[in-house]
Amino acid sequence: MKKVVIRKCVATGEQLEKSELIRIVRTPEKNVIIDPSGKANGRGAYLKKSLEAITIAKKRKVLNRALKIEVDDTIFEQLRGLLNE
Repeated sequence: MKKVVIRKCVATGEQLEKSELIRIVRTPEKNVIIDPSGKANGRGAYLKKSLEAITIAKKRKVLNRALKIEVDDTIFEQLRGLLNE
């Protein structure tokens, strides 16, 4: 039996399975990327796969605090694009 990996959404505070979340990473080069594999090097933060969580994260700047870097608006646009696929 596989172990279920649980992570916490930084926007909503919900604890969910890792597969229900999107990982955003600050790389060692100080870039912010979306990590679909969940294995990229760097400081990571998880967001629930919902428009509500993305909106909260942008409004409250929770990704800025979690990643300790200014997150560009293009990241939020890319996240919305992932949800629409």
